Amino acid sequence: MLILGLNMFHADASAAVVQDGEVIFAISEERLNRIKHYAGFPSLAIKACLDAAGAKITDLDHIAVGQDSDANLSRKVQYALANPSRILNFIRLRQRKEAMRDLRSLIASSFEIDPVQLCFQEHHLEHHIAHIASAYYCSPWEMAAGFSYDGSGDFVSTMMARCDGNEIEVLDRVFLPHSLGSFYTMICEFIGYKKYGDEGKVMGLAPYGKETYCEQIRHILNLNGSLALNLSYFKPLGSNEGMQISSDGTVSLARHFSDRMVKLFGEPRQPQTEITQRDVDLAYAMQHGFEEAFFYLLNKLHKKVPLDNLAMAGGCALNSVANGKLFGRTPFKQTWIQPAAGDEGLAIGAALHTYHSVLKQPRRYSMQNSYLGPEYSDSKIESELKKADLRYRRFERVPLLDEVSSQIAAGNVVGWFQGRTEWGPRALGNRSILAHPGLANMKAVLNARIKHREWFRPFAPSILAERQSEYFDHDHPSPFMLHVYKIRPEKRAQLCAVNHIDDTGRLQSVSRDENPLYYDLIRTFERKTGIPVVLNTSFNENEPIVCSPSEAIDCFKRTRMDVLAIGPYLVSKTDN
Repeated sequence: MLILGLNMFHADASAAVVQDGEVIFAISEERLNRIKHYAGFPSLAIKACLDAAGAKITDLDHIAVGQDSDANLSRKVQYALANPSRILNFIRLRQRKEAMRDLRSLIASSFEIDPVQLCFQEHHLEHHIAHIASAYYCSPWEMAAGFSYDGSGDFVSTMMARCDGNEIEVLDRVFLPHSLGSFYTMICEFIGYKKYGDEGKVMGLAPYGKETYCEQIRHILNLNGSLALNLSYFKPLGSNEGMQISSDGTVSLARHFSDRMVKLFGEPRQPQTEITQRDVDLAYAMQHGFEEAFFYLLNKLHKKVPLDNLAMAGGCALNSVANGKLFGRTPFKQTWIQPAAGDEGLAIGAALHTYHSVLKQPRRYSMQNSYLGPEYSDSKIESELKKADLRYRRFERVPLLDEVSSQIAAGNVVGWFQGRTEWGPRALGNRSILAHPGLANMKAVLNARIKHREWFRPFAPSILAERQSEYFDHDHPSPFMLHVYKIRPEKRAQLCAVNHIDDTGRLQSVSRDENPLYYDLIRTFERKTGIPVVLNTSFNENEPIVCSPSEAIDCFKRTRMDVLAIGPYLVSKTDN
């Protein structure tokens, strides 16, 4: 049985293919068309899924979409009637979504075939159920509490569920306009971070702040049985605020905050201007308020589902700082967070929910790693190196690891392109830039020569999984780089290039089962330096993470990376 899962006409459009209950391939459209957070129809991702499955579009049994415009319709109507000035915007939005629901025609047009040749059954699943499904059905558990939260989806911002066997039972929803994700985005915009996806940057700014505004920001969040926002701080829902999707699939954000924010805190910061102490302190208060609300909701969920296991997704689940603290602030003892926790993960959730909940097929699959995208043959890589007119050397496995680890140990910056592309927003050792974690100047080197990022953003450590508790204060695994933990005091000097201002690191725990080559590289580096950690940042320069060999080679050539290890081939700037 072949099921295609889709997230389409929504930020981070994506496709995933499930064959007999197993996710065999998944990719976001941005990796292929190179448009960040692309929000159109994921035609390239669909074609890549079919190629991976060795199938034609006419072979699909089911297509599942992680959105349903009919979900929570009564709530939408109720809000529109209570806010008549917003009705026209709601009608326009619904008309746009209805036009996009003609999936059969979209598929037929994209693949240039007659719609009558398509025999798939079509399924639409509510946004947050798809999010929870993307975590729970990929977890190894038969029972779990399910939690999803983000800006919004199908008029809901937060969902709580009981997950048992094949079924996901929804227990509670937080409806718009109340949204913890919108709260975070609004303050990010106010302090000058106005692009879709900038929230992760501001999470790195928060530890530099002080408690100056915590009490004032706390007044925006009402935690009395559920989550409710003080809406006087926000522009009204339906007044063209929030996410805007252009006809070319690009995503932008319109203003969220109201004039009340300006009266309380002064003029909003404009992008590219100096960051003031006010902005830093607002970031601190925002993260603090976010965490308090998050833990409040999780504790409420645990009372309804008193289990150790928490399956979690949604864009806010990328807040790795909060994820790292939840073990000390809630009764949950284990988390399984979908690596593509944002909306690209809806494709997997919709497909697996169709297989297990709709079609009643048994659960056998659990996601062992996030390497679900394309990979490229040695001959393809060599062809691209020749096309780029680069001199290169070919190595066997052990000599390659020895040479690359020596380069990193010597303080050089290495582009590391191996195996299948990662699924989700994190580079996890297959499309990564690697460096020495113990050199004090390495952060400045990477920013000056390659990444050109804000001064306050930390770089991440990849650590051998069995050594995690020696270096960090928590031993719960973080295979998808979705937890931030404190670095132990005696190890901070060894990890100075990945030690953030608050002595934390957003770590990736690397096991040999998940990624043997990357694991062995770190082991080889440890033998030379005594440090079982490498600095890992995404292989890109102000663009989506590289996917293909040509993109990796292009990034290597235009930046001041020292070495490129691409498949079995090594390219050095000194040789070129």
